[in-house]
Amino acid sequence: MEGGGGTLSEIHQSAKKLLLRSRDGLERLERLEYSATAGTGADTELSFAVKKDITQIQSLCVEMDRLWRSVAAKPQRDLWKRKVEQIAEEAESLRASLDKYNLRNQKRMREANERAELLGRANGDSAHVLRIFDEEAQALHSVRTSARELENANAIGEAILSSIHGQRERLKSAHRKALDILNTVGISNSVLRLIERRNRVDQWIKYAGMLLTVIFLFAFVFWRH
Repeated sequence: MEGGGGTLSEIHQSAKKLLLRSRDGLERLERLEYSATAGTGADTELSFAVKKDITQIQSLCVEMDRLWRSVAAKPQRDLWKRKVEQIAEEAESLRASLDKYNLRNQKRMREANERAELLGRANGDSAHVLRIFDEEAQALHSVRTSARELENANAIGEAILSSIHGQRERLKSAHRKALDILNTVGISNSVLRLIERRNRVDQWIKYAGMLLTVIFLFAFVFWRH
């Protein structure tokens, strides 16, 4: 018996060849599934080729099913019926295996994408944490620098006060000597009181200068920061 694509025997031989090729391709897909080349594109092309072969086998089964019904002898007709059914069953089994493989492959690709997304988030969070640590380190460095400058300003202020105190002692000593001299030469009490008032004014001026100096130093430090 002949169909549009050849005799029943020729179509059966073509279907068997396609079955062998489909079975071999499916085995290669299963080997690639857990290899380093999985997901590189080679497995996708092979899966498409296997699916195409299975679809062609099923088309041939439809053609053979039409042809075996036209066989005149019943024994030959029953024999071809079993052969065609066997080819169709094997093709259906291969399609089911291919569908299972595609489902596993889609699940694996989805999990890989989720891992990549989580990794990207983790990298972003790490960068944020490192940025916070860097800002805190800079703030701590600024505080330490300010503390050192404040200590330096305090040391300068203490040195200035110590110098003023020394000058005050020398002025007192000079004042006592001057009073002794004036008393010796008989200067009047009014002149002495005038000198004492002048000395008190000088002391107020001195204390005011000391206070202004300290205020200026602290204002300079805070202005810097």
